[in-house]
Amino acid sequence: MEAKVVRRQKIRFGIRKKIVGTAQRPRLSVFRSNAEIYVQLIDDANGTTLAAASSRDKDIAAQKAAKSEKSKLVGAAIARKAKDLGLNDVVFDRGGNLYHGRVKAVAEAAREAGLKF
Repeated sequence: MEAKVVRRQKIRFGIRKKIVGTAQRPRLSVFRSNAEIYVQLIDDANGTTLAAASSRDKDIAAQKAAKSEKSKLVGAAIARKAKDLGLNDVVFDRGGNLYHGRVKAVAEAAREAGLKF
């Protein structure tokens, strides 16, 4: 594997040692590819995904916007889904990515929509 990928995996595993999502406070996991961004609310105790949103969702993909703007829409969408499930608190998992750019845009949009982390 490429050195950059290995480094990110090591960072990711270090983060996952410290972060655990529960049914009351799920883990908000972010996966960022070159073109898209995906987020999930995960209950690690039961190993289930409670909700998910991505830049490939029809309403978000239909908008012609920059990747960082789509990331903000994804953050707002996951916050809306969390509110529908009655969840206010989450644990943020940046997935080994730097808290910068699109990952930061997702987090800030989710915070503005009412999620606490």
